[in-house]
Amino acid sequence: MKIRVVWLLLIAIALNAGEIRIAVAANVSYAIEPLIKAFNNEYPDSKVNVILGSSGKLTAQISHGAPYDLFLSANMKYPEALYENGEAVTKPVVYAQGSLAFFSVKEQDFSKGMALLKELSIKRIAVANPKTAPYGVAAEEALKKAKVYNDVKDKLIYGESISQTVSYAATATDMGIIAKSSLFSPRMSKYEKEKHWKDVDPKLYTPIDQGMVLLKHGSRNSEARAFYDFILGAKAKKILLDFGYLIP
Repeated sequence: MKIRVVWLLLIAIALNAGEIRIAVAANVSYAIEPLIKAFNNEYPDSKVNVILGSSGKLTAQISHGAPYDLFLSANMKYPEALYENGEAVTKPVVYAQGSLAFFSVKEQDFSKGMALLKELSIKRIAVANPKTAPYGVAAEEALKKAKVYNDVKDKLIYGESISQTVSYAATATDMGIIAKSSLFSPRMSKYEKEKHWKDVDPKLYTPIDQGMVLLKHGSRNSEARAFYDFILGAKAKKILLDFGYLIP
């Protein structure tokens, strides 16, 4: 009986060889495929399976035993919680920083910076809710540092997530302060920099640290470790920069 169990374990290991299961925050969805492609140039036999979702939901799945090897979160608090609970075997590291951008479906004079938001033509401004989304905290910080918050607070329309905020900005408001990475989705590609969007000055807010951990399930998976190291390397950093992230 013991011999049979050993053989079953060996078969399971063989079937999973070369596979990596990565839980990825939804805001990284547009960058993850180019990252995998670059990784496979170095590790062509590795099969990378991606599970997309909100950082909170992915964390709950991991805590309930989901067999993920690696976790790329939209902020640091979730991987920190997994590490504290023993679900992660590496301390959380910052692999990228989220940044903000102004966005409007109508052409705007973005040379005015934050002062643009005070204009009468800008009646509603979409921002993420600072109570539920780190991008909302950053947007509120930027508005306050630019000394326009009191002038525009009654214009603010809150999205409960950054994806909902992008949807509001594209359909229901005159302007949005959104995650820059959102601008690289296929549906946003028709909008032009300086006409429809522009970076928010990063000096006005604290960039959103995005955290990564190697999970307990992937602790013996050498290819999961290789992907972890790859994300922290120069090639991955270049790709993340191209998709609107800042690199610490």
